[in-house]
Amino acid sequence: MFMPRTNILRQKLNAGEPTLSTHILSIWPAEVEAIGHTGLYDYVEFVAEYGSFDLHDLDNLCRTTELYNMGSMIKIDQSFMPYLAQRGIGSGFSSVLFTDVRTIEEVRECITAARPDHPNHGGRYGVATRRNSYMGYGGTPEYVQTIADTVLAFMIEKKSAVENLEEILEEPGVEMIQWGGADYSVNTGHPGEANHPEVLEAKKRTFMTAIKMGVPPRAEIGSADQMKEYLDMGVRHFSVGTDLGILFNFWRREGELILKALGGA
Repeated sequence: MFMPRTNILRQKLNAGEPTLSTHILSIWPAEVEAIGHTGLYDYVEFVAEYGSFDLHDLDNLCRTTELYNMGSMIKIDQSFMPYLAQRGIGSGFSSVLFTDVRTIEEVRECITAARPDHPNHGGRYGVATRRNSYMGYGGTPEYVQTIADTVLAFMIEKKSAVENLEEILEEPGVEMIQWGGADYSVNTGHPGEANHPEVLEAKKRTFMTAIKMGVPPRAEIGSADQMKEYLDMGVRHFSVGTDLGILFNFWRREGELILKALGGA
């Protein structure tokens, strides 16, 4: 019998409530458990675009988020988009973050891949015996609704995406957006220049236009003290830190302090 699960991110977006997440590159479920034990995070984003994984890892990450009543998001490569989107949803991810879109046509391709193959939804995700349909063969109205409830988010990280921003935001399947400053700076010929005027102008335009058009933008931050500029714009959705960065900064900071105390640095 198919047992639909509550999509926490969808629930909060529909209610107009703020959300908080964090990023992981690791496939180690214990990390997700540690995040869950805090009781603070609405969902965990697995950055599959950067991390190494197999399909079993996707299943296990989703199992772990569900144990702690958290949602889950998978950020995927554009080059293998239809396959990764559908396998991620099949594993139980409650949201897909699409990368590198440039045009409304590319955005629509993403939406089509992730929506049910049903007359009311116009997608290409059919019946599949994957983790999101155990124990049963799917194909029920509940199965269709669970796929349709997947939150579809999009990186805005290319110059052409910013130029086509209003058209992209008008598309009904675009339910959340994320500014990608690093990619945008490279794409516009300013690699590593997050504070270049062209980058800052595009960043502000992206957030302000999304808020004006009613599409929730999410801000990625390294710590809580970086929230103010986004709060001032009206942003209510945040993702803080990445596991690898958190560990690196801890090891570097504490290692330097210990070596200094020992007279070795």
